[in-house]
Amino acid sequence: MKDSPVNSFLKDFISIEKSNSTAIYIQIAQQIINAIQRGYLVEGTSLPGTRIFSTLLHINRNTVVAVYDELASQGWVEIIANKGTFVLVPEQKTANIKASFTPIGDVNNYSKTTGFPFQSAFHLSSTQEISEAKYVLNDGLPDLKLHPIHEFSKWYGASMKRKTLISKWNQTSKTKYSVFENQLCNYLNATRGFHIQPNNLISTRSTEMSLYIISQLIIRPKDIVLVGNLSNYASNMIFQQAGANIKTIPVDEHGLDVDFIKNNFEKGEIRCVYICANRDYPTTVSLSPERRLKLLQLASLYKFAIIEDDFDFDFQFDGSAMLPMASSDANGLVIYLGKLGQSLFPSFQIGFVVAPENLILEAKNYLQMLDSQGDLIQEQMLSELIYEGEIHRLLKKNILVYKKRRDYLCQMLTQYFNEKIKWIKPSGGLAIWLQFQTNISLVQLAEEAEKNDLFLPKTILYQDKKTCAIRFGFGHLNEDEIEIVIKKLKQAYDRIKIL
Repeated sequence: MKDSPVNSFLKDFISIEKSNSTAIYIQIAQQIINAIQRGYLVEGTSLPGTRIFSTLLHINRNTVVAVYDELASQGWVEIIANKGTFVLVPEQKTANIKASFTPIGDVNNYSKTTGFPFQSAFHLSSTQEISEAKYVLNDGLPDLKLHPIHEFSKWYGASMKRKTLISKWNQTSKTKYSVFENQLCNYLNATRGFHIQPNNLISTRSTEMSLYIISQLIIRPKDIVLVGNLSNYASNMIFQQAGANIKTIPVDEHGLDVDFIKNNFEKGEIRCVYICANRDYPTTVSLSPERRLKLLQLASLYKFAIIEDDFDFDFQFDGSAMLPMASSDANGLVIYLGKLGQSLFPSFQIGFVVAPENLILEAKNYLQMLDSQGDLIQEQMLSELIYEGEIHRLLKKNILVYKKRRDYLCQMLTQYFNEKIKWIKPSGGLAIWLQFQTNISLVQLAEEAEKNDLFLPKTILYQDKKTCAIRFGFGHLNEDEIEIVIKKLKQAYDRIKIL
Protein backbone atom coordinates (compact mmCIF):
# COMPACT_ATOMS: atom_id res chain seq x y z
CA MET A 1 0.00 0.00 0.00
CA LYS A 2 2.91 2.32 0.75
CA ASP A 3 4.00 2.23 -2.91
CA SER A 4 0.49 2.51 -4.40
CA PRO A 5 -0.16 5.09 -7.19
CA VAL A 6 -2.16 7.28 -4.82
CA ASN A 7 0.67 7.37 -2.28
CA SER A 8 3.26 8.12 -4.96
CA PHE A 9 1.08 10.90 -6.34
CA LEU A 10 0.52 12.49 -2.92
CA LYS A 11 4.23 12.31 -2.12
CA ASP A 12 5.11 14.14 -5.35
CA PHE A 13 2.12 16.53 -5.45
CA ILE A 14 2.16 17.86 -1.88
CA SER A 15 4.80 20.35 -0.79
CA ILE A 16 5.10 21.88 2.68
CA GLU A 17 6.52 25.31 3.44
CA LYS A 18 7.44 25.39 7.11
CA SER A 19 8.25 29.10 6.89
CA ASN A 20 4.70 29.79 5.73
CA SER A 21 2.42 31.34 8.37
CA THR A 22 -0.40 28.99 7.28
CA ALA A 23 -0.61 25.88 9.48
CA ILE A 24 0.88 22.74 7.90
CA TYR A 25 -2.36 20.76 8.11
CA ILE A 26 -4.18 23.58 6.26
CA GLN A 27 -1.48 23.65 3.56
CA ILE A 28 -1.87 19.89 3.00
CA ALA A 29 -5.67 20.00 3.06
CA GLN A 30 -5.76 22.81 0.50
CA GLN A 31 -3.50 20.87 -1.86
CA ILE A 32 -5.62 17.71 -1.57
CA ILE A 33 -8.75 19.76 -2.31
CA ASN A 34 -6.97 21.19 -5.34
CA ALA A 35 -6.12 17.66 -6.53
CA ILE A 36 -9.78 16.59 -6.16
CA GLN A 37 -11.01 19.67 -8.05
CA ARG A 38 -8.58 18.98 -10.88
CA GLY A 39 -9.71 15.34 -11.10
CA TYR A 40 -6.39 13.87 -9.99
CA LEU A 41 -8.17 12.18 -7.08
CA VAL A 42 -11.55 10.87 -8.19
CA GLU A 43 -14.57 10.10 -6.04
CA GLY A 44 -14.14 6.91 -4.04
CA THR A 45 -10.33 7.03 -4.01
CA SER A 46 -8.96 5.58 -0.78
CA LEU A 47 -6.46 7.87 0.89
CA PRO A 48 -3.55 6.38 2.86
CA GLY A 49 -3.91 5.67 6.56
CA THR A 50 -2.64 8.23 9.00
CA ARG A 51 0.54 6.28 9.84
CA ILE A 52 1.48 5.73 6.19
CA PHE A 53 0.64 9.33 5.25
CA SER A 54 2.75 10.69 8.11
CA THR A 55 5.68 8.56 6.92
CA LEU A 56 5.26 9.70 3.31
CA LEU A 57 5.42 13.39 4.18
CA HIS A 58 7.66 13.11 7.27
CA ILE A 59 5.10 14.80 9.49
CA ASN A 60 3.49 13.97 12.81
CA ARG A 61 0.57 11.54 12.70
CA ASN A 62 -1.59 14.02 14.61
CA THR A 63 -1.08 16.47 11.73
CA VAL A 64 -2.51 13.91 9.31
CA VAL A 65 -5.49 13.37 11.61
CA ALA A 66 -6.04 17.17 11.53
CA VAL A 67 -5.82 17.13 7.71
CA TYR A 68 -8.50 14.46 7.37
CA ASP A 69 -10.73 16.12 9.96
CA GLU A 70 -10.46 19.40 8.02
CA LEU A 71 -11.31 17.69 4.71
CA ALA A 72 -14.23 15.82 6.30
CA SER A 73 -15.62 19.01 7.86
CA GLN A 74 -15.72 20.59 4.38
CA GLY A 75 -17.26 17.49 2.77
CA TRP A 76 -14.29 16.49 0.62
CA VAL A 77 -13.73 13.09 2.26
CA GLU A 78 -15.69 10.52 4.24
CA ILE A 79 -14.01 8.82 7.19
CA ILE A 80 -15.40 5.31 7.78
CA ALA A 81 -14.32 3.60 10.99
CA ASN A 82 -12.12 0.51 10.49
CA LYS A 83 -12.23 1.00 6.70
CA GLY A 84 -10.42 4.22 5.83
CA THR A 85 -10.76 7.69 4.35
CA PHE A 86 -12.43 8.06 0.94
CA VAL A 87 -12.63 10.98 -1.48
CA LEU A 88 -16.01 12.63 -1.98
CA VAL A 89 -17.03 15.24 -4.55
CA PRO A 90 -19.41 17.65 -2.82
CA GLU A 91 -22.75 17.94 -4.58
CA GLN A 92 -23.55 21.20 -6.33
CA LYS A 93 -26.15 22.85 -4.11
CA THR A 94 -27.33 25.42 -6.65
CA ALA A 95 -28.55 25.19 -10.22
CA ASN A 96 -28.40 27.71 -13.04
CA ILE A 97 -31.73 29.42 -13.67
CA LYS A 98 -32.09 30.13 -17.38
CA ALA A 99 -34.81 32.53 -18.47
CA SER A 100 -36.37 31.60 -21.79
CA PHE A 101 -36.45 35.20 -23.02
CA THR A 102 -32.74 35.80 -22.36
CA PRO A 103 -30.20 35.03 -25.10
CA ILE A 104 -28.12 31.99 -24.13
CA GLY A 105 -24.86 33.94 -24.40
CA ASP A 106 -26.09 36.52 -21.88
CA VAL A 107 -27.44 34.16 -19.20
CA ASN A 108 -24.28 34.17 -17.09
CA ASN A 109 -23.45 37.88 -17.55
CA TYR A 110 -24.49 40.00 -14.57
CA SER A 111 -26.23 43.24 -15.50
CA LYS A 112 -24.22 46.45 -15.25
CA THR A 113 -27.29 48.60 -14.65
CA THR A 114 -30.51 48.26 -12.71
CA GLY A 115 -33.80 47.51 -14.45
CA PHE A 116 -35.47 50.21 -12.36
CA PRO A 117 -34.82 53.94 -11.77
CA PHE A 118 -33.23 55.31 -8.60
CA GLN A 119 -31.94 58.67 -7.45
CA SER A 120 -28.15 58.97 -7.54
CA ALA A 121 -26.41 61.52 -5.30
CA PHE A 122 -23.93 63.77 -7.09
CA HIS A 123 -22.27 64.95 -3.87
CA LEU A 124 -21.49 61.36 -2.84
CA SER A 125 -19.23 60.77 -5.86
CA SER A 126 -16.03 59.06 -4.79
CA THR A 127 -12.98 61.27 -4.26
CA GLN A 128 -10.61 58.32 -4.47
CA GLU A 129 -7.84 58.62 -7.05
CA ILE A 130 -5.50 55.90 -8.28
CA SER A 131 -1.84 56.46 -9.06
CA GLU A 132 1.20 54.28 -9.75
CA ALA A 133 3.55 56.90 -8.27
CA LYS A 134 6.01 55.66 -5.66
CA TYR A 135 5.52 58.67 -3.37
CA VAL A 136 2.04 59.81 -2.33
CA LEU A 137 0.90 62.72 -0.17
CA ASN A 138 -2.23 62.69 1.98
CA ASP A 139 -4.00 65.12 4.28
CA GLY A 140 -2.29 63.93 7.48
CA LEU A 141 -2.56 60.22 8.22
CA PRO A 142 -0.45 58.29 10.78
CA ASP A 143 2.41 56.03 9.71
CA LEU A 144 1.42 52.35 9.80
CA LYS A 145 5.10 51.39 9.84
CA LEU A 146 5.37 52.73 13.40
CA HIS A 147 2.81 50.25 14.70
CA PRO A 148 4.28 47.22 16.54
CA ILE A 149 2.84 44.24 14.65
CA HIS A 150 3.90 41.54 17.10
CA GLU A 151 2.41 43.37 20.09
CA PHE A 152 -0.91 43.82 18.27
CA SER A 153 -0.97 40.12 17.47
CA LYS A 154 -0.41 39.32 21.14
CA TRP A 155 -3.09 41.75 22.34
CA TYR A 156 -5.64 40.57 19.79
CA GLY A 157 -4.96 36.91 20.55
CA ALA A 158 -5.36 37.52 24.29
CA SER A 159 -8.68 39.29 23.72
CA MET A 160 -9.95 36.43 21.55
CA LYS A 161 -9.33 33.96 24.38
CA ARG A 162 -11.44 35.83 26.93
CA LYS A 163 -14.31 33.55 27.94
CA THR A 164 -16.49 36.56 28.68
CA LEU A 165 -16.64 37.36 24.95
CA ILE A 166 -18.96 34.42 24.25
CA SER A 167 -21.46 35.60 26.82
CA LYS A 168 -21.32 39.12 25.33
CA TRP A 169 -22.00 37.81 21.81
CA ASN A 170 -25.00 35.82 23.07
CA GLN A 171 -26.32 38.62 25.24
CA THR A 172 -29.93 39.54 24.47
CA SER A 173 -30.29 42.51 26.81
CA LYS A 174 -28.11 45.17 28.33
CA THR A 175 -28.66 46.33 31.86
CA LYS A 176 -25.40 48.16 32.57
CA TYR A 177 -22.51 49.85 30.84
CA SER A 178 -19.70 47.71 29.51
CA VAL A 179 -16.12 47.69 30.76
CA PHE A 180 -15.11 49.36 27.50
CA GLU A 181 -17.59 52.21 27.90
CA ASN A 182 -16.38 52.85 31.43
CA GLN A 183 -12.71 52.70 30.43
CA LEU A 184 -13.25 55.04 27.48
CA CYS A 185 -15.17 57.43 29.69
CA ASN A 186 -12.36 57.46 32.26
CA TYR A 187 -9.76 57.98 29.52
CA LEU A 188 -11.57 60.99 28.07
CA ASN A 189 -12.12 62.52 31.50
CA ALA A 190 -8.39 62.21 32.21
CA THR A 191 -7.09 63.45 28.85
CA ARG A 192 -9.66 66.03 27.74
CA GLY A 193 -10.89 67.58 30.99
CA PHE A 194 -14.39 66.11 30.74
CA HIS A 195 -16.67 65.22 33.64
CA ILE A 196 -18.86 62.75 31.79
CA GLN A 197 -20.53 59.43 32.53
CA PRO A 198 -20.95 56.53 30.07
CA ASN A 199 -24.46 57.79 29.31
CA ASN A 200 -22.83 60.84 27.65
CA LEU A 201 -20.79 58.69 25.29
CA ILE A 202 -21.14 56.48 22.23
CA SER A 203 -18.40 54.76 20.21
CA THR A 204 -18.56 54.20 16.45
CA ARG A 205 -16.40 52.76 13.68
CA SER A 206 -15.01 56.17 12.68
CA THR A 207 -15.49 59.91 13.04
CA GLU A 208 -17.24 59.86 9.66
CA MET A 209 -19.81 57.41 11.04
CA SER A 210 -20.16 59.59 14.14
CA LEU A 211 -20.82 62.69 12.05
CA TYR A 212 -23.24 60.82 9.77
CA ILE A 213 -25.34 59.63 12.71
CA ILE A 214 -25.38 63.09 14.33
CA SER A 215 -26.28 64.80 11.05
CA GLN A 216 -29.18 62.39 10.55
CA LEU A 217 -30.46 63.21 14.03
CA ILE A 218 -30.20 66.99 14.11
CA ILE A 219 -30.30 68.19 10.47
CA ARG A 220 -33.41 68.45 8.36
CA PRO A 221 -33.58 69.43 4.67
CA LYS A 222 -32.62 73.09 4.04
CA ASP A 223 -31.27 73.58 7.58
CA ILE A 224 -28.35 76.02 7.56
CA VAL A 225 -25.01 74.51 8.58
CA LEU A 226 -22.00 76.83 8.94
CA VAL A 227 -18.49 75.62 8.11
CA GLY A 228 -15.11 77.25 7.56
CA ASN A 229 -14.62 78.78 4.12
CA LEU A 230 -12.36 75.87 3.02
CA SER A 231 -13.54 73.11 5.37
CA ASN A 232 -13.40 69.32 5.14
CA TYR A 233 -14.77 67.79 1.92
CA ALA A 234 -15.84 64.58 3.76
CA SER A 235 -17.90 66.41 6.37
CA ASN A 236 -19.46 68.60 3.68
CA MET A 237 -20.59 65.49 1.78
CA ILE A 238 -22.23 64.15 4.94
CA PHE A 239 -24.07 67.42 5.57
CA GLN A 240 -25.22 67.60 1.94
CA GLN A 241 -26.52 64.04 2.16
CA ALA A 242 -28.62 65.12 5.13
CA GLY A 243 -30.08 67.93 2.98
CA ALA A 244 -28.26 70.80 4.69
CA ASN A 245 -27.80 74.24 3.19
CA ILE A 246 -24.07 74.80 3.77
CA LYS A 247 -22.82 78.35 4.34
CA THR A 248 -19.13 79.22 4.66
CA ILE A 249 -17.56 81.46 7.29
CA PRO A 250 -14.18 83.24 6.97
CA VAL A 251 -11.20 81.75 8.81
CA ASP A 252 -8.16 83.85 9.73
CA GLU A 253 -5.09 83.40 11.92
CA HIS A 254 -7.36 83.24 15.01
CA GLY A 255 -9.69 80.62 13.57
CA LEU A 256 -13.35 80.86 12.59
CA ASP A 257 -14.64 84.46 12.45
CA VAL A 258 -17.39 84.34 15.06
CA ASP A 259 -18.30 88.02 14.60
CA PHE A 260 -19.18 87.24 10.97
CA ILE A 261 -21.83 84.81 12.24
CA LYS A 262 -23.29 87.44 14.56
CA ASN A 263 -23.35 90.11 11.85
CA ASN A 264 -24.80 88.00 9.05
CA PHE A 265 -27.28 85.59 10.66
CA GLU A 266 -30.28 85.95 12.94
CA LYS A 267 -31.54 84.00 15.94
CA GLY A 268 -33.16 80.72 14.96
CA GLU A 269 -31.73 80.80 11.43
CA ILE A 270 -28.72 78.51 12.06
CA ARG A 271 -29.04 74.80 12.82
CA CYS A 272 -25.42 74.07 13.68
CA VAL A 273 -21.80 75.19 13.29
CA TYR A 274 -19.17 72.61 12.36
CA ILE A 275 -15.72 73.47 13.66
CA CYS A 276 -12.30 71.93 14.27
CA ALA A 277 -11.43 74.22 17.18
CA ASN A 278 -8.12 72.60 18.11
CA ARG A 279 -6.70 72.62 14.57
CA ASP A 280 -8.82 73.91 11.73
CA TYR A 281 -9.11 71.64 8.72
CA PRO A 282 -7.31 72.29 6.43
CA THR A 283 -5.41 75.38 7.63
CA THR A 284 -4.30 73.95 11.06
CA VAL A 285 -4.96 77.27 12.89
CA SER A 286 -6.48 77.06 16.39
CA LEU A 287 -9.62 78.87 17.45
CA SER A 288 -8.53 81.47 20.00
CA PRO A 289 -9.85 81.29 23.59
CA GLU A 290 -11.72 84.57 23.08
CA ARG A 291 -13.52 83.26 20.00
CA ARG A 292 -14.33 79.97 21.71
CA LEU A 293 -16.10 81.89 24.46
CA LYS A 294 -17.89 84.10 21.93
CA LEU A 295 -19.07 81.08 19.95
CA LEU A 296 -20.45 79.36 23.06
CA GLN A 297 -22.26 82.55 24.06
CA LEU A 298 -23.65 83.03 20.55
CA ALA A 299 -24.82 79.40 20.41
CA SER A 300 -26.68 79.90 23.68
CA LEU A 301 -28.26 83.12 22.40
CA TYR A 302 -29.09 81.89 18.87
CA LYS A 303 -29.98 78.31 19.94
CA PHE A 304 -27.76 76.44 17.50
CA ALA A 305 -25.61 73.35 18.04
CA ILE A 306 -21.83 73.28 17.80
CA ILE A 307 -20.27 70.15 16.28
CA GLU A 308 -16.68 70.13 17.52
CA ASP A 309 -14.54 67.72 15.48
CA ASP A 310 -11.30 67.11 17.40
CA PHE A 311 -9.83 64.58 14.96
CA ASP A 312 -6.16 65.00 15.93
CA PHE A 313 -6.25 66.04 19.59
CA ASP A 314 -3.74 63.34 20.54
CA PHE A 315 -0.96 64.63 18.25
CA GLN A 316 0.23 67.61 20.29
CA PHE A 317 3.96 68.37 19.98
CA ASP A 318 4.53 71.75 21.65
CA GLY A 319 3.01 72.62 25.01
CA SER A 320 -0.36 71.24 26.02
CA ALA A 321 -3.34 70.89 23.72
CA MET A 322 -6.15 73.34 24.44
CA LEU A 323 -9.03 71.51 26.10
CA PRO A 324 -12.13 70.96 23.98
CA MET A 325 -14.91 73.51 23.98
CA ALA A 326 -17.18 70.68 25.08
CA SER A 327 -15.28 70.40 28.38
CA SER A 328 -16.55 73.86 29.42
CA ASP A 329 -20.05 73.55 27.95
CA ALA A 330 -22.66 73.73 30.71
CA ASN A 331 -25.67 74.30 28.43
CA GLY A 332 -25.65 71.17 26.28
CA LEU A 333 -24.68 73.06 23.12
CA VAL A 334 -21.59 71.14 21.98
CA ILE A 335 -21.49 67.75 20.28
CA TYR A 336 -17.91 66.51 20.51
CA LEU A 337 -16.44 64.10 17.94
CA GLY A 338 -13.07 62.42 18.33
CA LYS A 339 -10.86 59.46 17.56
CA LEU A 340 -9.15 56.90 19.75
CA GLY A 341 -6.26 54.64 18.81
CA GLN A 342 -4.56 56.59 16.03
CA SER A 343 -1.30 54.95 17.12
CA LEU A 344 -2.92 51.58 16.40
CA PHE A 345 -3.74 49.89 13.10
CA PRO A 346 -6.80 51.42 11.37
CA SER A 347 -8.97 48.40 12.19
CA PHE A 348 -8.40 49.06 15.91
CA GLN A 349 -9.20 52.77 15.74
CA ILE A 350 -12.63 54.03 16.73
CA GLY A 351 -14.64 57.20 16.61
CA PHE A 352 -16.72 58.49 19.50
CA VAL A 353 -19.31 61.12 20.34
CA VAL A 354 -19.68 63.02 23.61
CA ALA A 355 -23.01 64.82 24.02
CA PRO A 356 -25.96 65.28 26.40
CA GLU A 357 -27.66 62.05 27.45
CA ASN A 358 -30.88 62.51 25.46
CA LEU A 359 -28.98 62.92 22.16
CA ILE A 360 -26.67 59.98 22.94
CA LEU A 361 -29.72 57.80 23.59
CA GLU A 362 -31.10 58.63 20.15
CA ALA A 363 -27.68 58.12 18.57
CA LYS A 364 -27.44 54.65 20.13
CA ASN A 365 -30.83 53.77 18.68
CA TYR A 366 -29.56 54.83 15.26
CA LEU A 367 -26.28 52.93 15.70
CA GLN A 368 -28.23 49.82 16.71
CA MET A 369 -29.81 49.86 13.28
CA LEU A 370 -26.49 50.37 11.44
CA ASP A 371 -24.11 48.27 13.52
CA SER A 372 -25.98 46.23 16.13
CA GLN A 373 -23.14 43.82 16.93
CA GLY A 374 -20.18 46.20 16.93
CA ASP A 375 -16.71 44.74 17.39
CA LEU A 376 -16.49 43.10 20.81
CA ILE A 377 -12.91 41.89 20.31
CA GLN A 378 -11.81 45.40 19.43
CA GLU A 379 -13.57 46.78 22.50
CA GLN A 380 -12.03 44.12 24.74
CA MET A 381 -8.55 44.92 23.46
CA LEU A 382 -8.96 48.69 23.70
CA SER A 383 -10.28 48.37 27.26
CA GLU A 384 -7.13 46.52 28.29
CA LEU A 385 -4.81 48.89 26.42
CA ILE A 386 -6.41 51.87 28.15
CA TYR A 387 -6.33 50.22 31.57
CA GLU A 388 -2.70 49.09 31.23
CA GLY A 389 -1.54 52.44 29.83
CA GLU A 390 -0.41 51.00 26.48
CA ILE A 391 -2.42 53.56 24.49
CA HIS A 392 -0.64 56.38 26.30
CA ARG A 393 2.79 54.74 25.91
CA LEU A 394 2.42 54.18 22.16
CA LEU A 395 1.14 57.70 21.65
CA LYS A 396 4.01 59.32 23.54
CA LYS A 397 6.52 57.22 21.63
CA ASN A 398 5.04 58.12 18.24
CA ILE A 399 4.68 61.82 19.06
CA LEU A 400 8.46 62.11 19.37
CA VAL A 401 8.84 60.62 15.89
CA TYR A 402 6.17 62.84 14.33
CA LYS A 403 7.56 66.00 15.94
CA LYS A 404 10.99 65.22 14.48
CA ARG A 405 9.42 64.71 11.06
CA ARG A 406 7.52 67.99 11.30
CA ASP A 407 10.70 69.88 12.15
CA TYR A 408 12.64 68.19 9.35
CA LEU A 409 9.90 69.02 6.85
CA CYS A 410 10.10 72.69 7.83
CA GLN A 411 13.88 72.53 7.40
CA MET A 412 13.54 71.04 3.90
CA LEU A 413 10.90 73.59 2.90
CA THR A 414 13.21 76.42 3.95
CA GLN A 415 16.15 74.88 2.09
CA TYR A 416 14.37 74.17 -1.20
CA PHE A 417 11.59 76.77 -1.40
CA ASN A 418 12.91 79.64 0.74
CA GLU A 419 10.44 82.52 0.23
CA LYS A 420 8.36 80.81 -2.45
CA ILE A 421 6.09 79.11 0.11
CA LYS A 422 4.67 80.47 3.35
CA TRP A 423 3.69 78.32 6.29
CA ILE A 424 3.29 78.40 10.05
CA LYS A 425 4.74 75.49 11.98
CA PRO A 426 1.71 73.89 13.71
CA SER A 427 1.94 72.98 17.40
CA GLY A 428 0.55 69.55 16.57
CA GLY A 429 -1.20 67.45 13.98
CA LEU A 430 0.22 65.51 11.06
CA ALA A 431 -0.14 68.13 8.30
CA ILE A 432 1.23 71.56 7.39
CA TRP A 433 -0.65 74.24 5.46
CA LEU A 434 1.61 75.37 2.59
CA GLN A 435 0.65 78.62 0.83
CA PHE A 436 2.38 79.51 -2.44
CA GLN A 437 3.42 83.16 -2.59
CA THR A 438 2.98 83.25 -6.38
CA ASN A 439 -0.35 82.07 -7.74
CA ILE A 440 0.29 78.90 -9.78
CA SER A 441 -1.94 76.18 -11.20
CA LEU A 442 -2.04 73.44 -8.59
CA VAL A 443 -3.55 71.05 -11.13
CA GLN A 444 -0.51 71.57 -13.35
CA LEU A 445 1.75 71.17 -10.32
CA ALA A 446 0.12 67.83 -9.55
CA GLU A 447 0.48 66.69 -13.17
CA GLU A 448 4.18 67.58 -13.29
CA ALA A 449 4.79 65.97 -9.89
CA GLU A 450 3.18 62.71 -10.99
CA LYS A 451 5.51 62.60 -14.01
CA ASN A 452 8.28 62.58 -11.41
CA ASP A 453 6.74 59.73 -9.35
CA LEU A 454 5.01 61.98 -6.77
CA PHE A 455 1.21 61.89 -6.46
CA LEU A 456 -0.74 64.89 -5.13
CA PRO A 457 -4.42 63.94 -4.76
CA LYS A 458 -6.94 66.67 -5.58
CA THR A 459 -8.36 66.51 -2.06
CA ILE A 460 -5.24 68.21 -0.63
CA LEU A 461 -5.18 71.02 -3.25
CA TYR A 462 -6.97 74.29 -2.40
CA GLN A 463 -7.21 76.99 -5.04
CA ASP A 464 -9.51 79.96 -5.64
CA LYS A 465 -9.03 83.69 -6.18
CA LYS A 466 -7.57 84.15 -2.70
CA THR A 467 -6.03 80.75 -2.01
CA CYS A 468 -3.24 78.70 -3.56
CA ALA A 469 -2.29 76.11 -0.96
CA ILE A 470 -1.64 72.46 -0.18
CA ARG A 471 -2.48 70.54 2.98
CA PHE A 472 0.77 68.58 3.19
CA GLY A 473 0.44 65.44 5.32
CA PHE A 474 3.86 64.35 6.58
CA GLY A 475 3.06 61.73 9.22
CA HIS A 476 3.45 58.74 6.88
CA LEU A 477 6.88 59.86 5.56
CA ASN A 478 10.23 59.23 7.24
CA GLU A 479 12.99 61.83 6.99
CA ASP A 480 14.59 60.34 3.87
CA GLU A 481 11.20 60.24 2.16
CA ILE A 482 10.43 63.82 3.21
CA GLU A 483 13.60 65.09 1.53
CA ILE A 484 12.89 63.10 -1.67
CA VAL A 485 9.29 64.36 -1.79
CA ILE A 486 10.30 68.02 -1.30
CA LYS A 487 12.93 67.73 -4.03
CA LYS A 488 10.34 66.27 -6.42
CA LEU A 489 7.82 68.95 -5.48
CA LYS A 490 10.40 71.69 -6.12
CA GLN A 491 11.30 70.19 -9.52
CA ALA A 492 7.61 70.16 -10.50
CA TYR A 493 7.25 73.75 -9.24
CA ASP A 494 10.24 74.92 -11.29
CA ARG A 495 8.91 73.24 -14.44
CA ILE A 496 5.49 74.90 -14.33
CA LYS A 497 7.12 78.29 -13.63
CA ILE A 498 8.99 77.92 -16.91
CA LEU A 499 5.92 76.86 -18.92
